[in-house]
Amino acid sequence: MEKNNEISIRDMQNKMLEMLIYFDDFCTKHNLMYYLAGGCLIGVERHKGFIPWDDDVDLFMPRNDYERLKVEWPKYADTSKYVYCITDEYHNYHDGGASIRDINTTYINRHSVQEDIVHGFALEIMPIDGCPKSKVKRCRQLFNAFLYSLFNVQRLPDNKGKFVRSMAKIAYMIVPSSNLRYKLWKHAEKQMTKYSWNQCDEVTELIGAIHGMLLRHDKKDFAEVERKKFEDYEFPVMKGYKKYLKRVWGDYMELPPVEKRVAKHDVVYMSLTEPYTKYKGIYYCVNEKTDGNIH
Repeated sequence: MEKNNEISIRDMQNKMLEMLIYFDDFCTKHNLMYYLAGGCLIGVERHKGFIPWDDDVDLFMPRNDYERLKVEWPKYADTSKYVYCITDEYHNYHDGGASIRDINTTYINRHSVQEDIVHGFALEIMPIDGCPKSKVKRCRQLFNAFLYSLFNVQRLPDNKGKFVRSMAKIAYMIVPSSNLRYKLWKHAEKQMTKYSWNQCDEVTELIGAIHGMLLRHDKKDFAEVERKKFEDYEFPVMKGYKKYLKRVWGDYMELPPVEKRVAKHDVVYMSLTEPYTKYKGIYYCVNEKTDGNIH
C-alpha cells in the first residue's frame, strides 16, 4: 500500500496525463471543444509539459460543450475507470466546476473529507460563458457568479484575504440550510449563464479566481483551437492563448520565487493503485469537522 510520501509529483502527473489522453480522445470522437487551462496552459509555453511542482490538470470548455459532456460521458465513456462528477442537490465537491475522476485511485482533499463523493484523481473542468456587452447586465452576471460560487462551493475561500473569508462565513451562518443553498446557487447559475455564446462577442470565466471572473475576452480568441506540445503529446489550447496568459499572469515565462514552487492542494491521503472506497470511515466521512468545510 502506498503512503502519501511515496507518491512523487511526477507519479501524480503521469496518472493525470493518462487521464488527459483518454479525455482528449473522447472529446475528439464526440466533437467536444476543450482547451488546457491554468498551470497546464503555462506549462505548454514554459516547460512543454507540466510545471514541475503542479499537482492538477485544469481544463476549459465552452458552455455548450461543457453541458454536452455531462450527457455524453455517462453514455459513451469507460465508466468502470473514469466517471463524470459535479456538485448537485445530494453531493458536494466543494469546487464550482465539473471533473472527470479515476474511481480506481484515491485523492482525498482536506476540504472534502466529510463528503461521501468520488475521491479519485481528477481532471478539473470549468466552463467559458458568453459575456453581455451591457454594463448593467454584466454586473448582474458577476453578482450571480459570486452567489453561485458562494453557495455551490460551500467552503471558506483560501488565498482571497481575511475580508472575503469573513464575508463567506457570515453568509453561511445566515443561510445554514443546504436545501436553500442549493436553490440559491441553481437560480444564480441559470441567471449567469443565460447569455448565449453564439450571441456574444466576448466570453468570460465565471468559476474560479476572482481576477479571472472579472476579465472579458474576445470570443474569437476562444472560438478555435490549435494543438500544442505537452509532455510529448499534443493537446488543444485556445487560439488566443498567449494573449490570455499575459492578461491573467503577466510575465508567465518568469519562474515564481522558490518558496512558491509547491503543490497547491492540501491532500489528506492518496493512492495511485487503490480505490477511494477502501478508505471511507478512515480518511473521509470520519465525522470530524474541518475549518474549510462548512456544513
